Amino acid sequence: MSRPDPAPNPPPERPPGPESCDAPLIAIVDHGIGNLHSARKGFQHAGARVELTADRGLIRDADAVVLPGVGAFAPCMAALGRTGLDEASLEAVHSGRPFMGICIGMQVLFAGSEEAEGVSGLGVFEQKVRWLPETVKRPQMQWNVLRRRRPHRMLEGLQDPLWVYFVHSLAPEMDPDDDDVVATCEYGGAVAAAVARRNVWAAQFHPEKSSQAGLRILANFVRAAADRGAADRRVAVG
Repeated sequence: MSRPDPAPNPPPERPPGPESCDAPLIAIVDHGIGNLHSARKGFQHAGARVELTADRGLIRDADAVVLPGVGAFAPCMAALGRTGLDEASLEAVHSGRPFMGICIGMQVLFAGSEEAEGVSGLGVFEQKVRWLPETVKRPQMQWNVLRRRRPHRMLEGLQDPLWVYFVHSLAPEMDPDDDDVVATCEYGGAVAAAVARRNVWAAQFHPEKSSQAGLRILANFVRAAADRGAADRRVAVG
């Protein structure tokens, strides 16, 4: 499916840029799977200070944490396990700081995947990731339209139609009306494309490859990180 041009979403108003000490620090978990540098550039462009890191101390100190990646479920979980980044990621989730999973980084937040039977995910969400239907081409490698299922900060400031870019063959098995589902896309049925629970955001699509709409989503996350960082500093001072 081809995205119409021009895109309907204007560039976002960015928080203070990465050169500012007021910009939030986002730790991108460096598990070595996929092109992590594109995620780093996207968040920098959205106004954050960004560290691509496997340092658990730095991940612990960051205002927010991002788990991106492209590839397969089992190698990603193995890489996280070898380095202790699975525990660091769960620690970040349970800390209440903004946390975002992207693509395979979204899928490993679930209990497991049909792609790797017997391999446990991080279990932040209890459902399982399953293959897209055999009736559609796999992977879905195209622009597609998000259908909002509930209001969420992730999609604030975005106009419909909301086009984003997908590259995936599996997706979480979730009812479109599940309370955690923020948006779906249509691909052989309703596919959970964006989910969120408390401080955890997750996107099956690639915001960093989704033009102005994707940049707005990243900027929304950066603002959430800035708000959390400011709140933590007020508590420390008070």
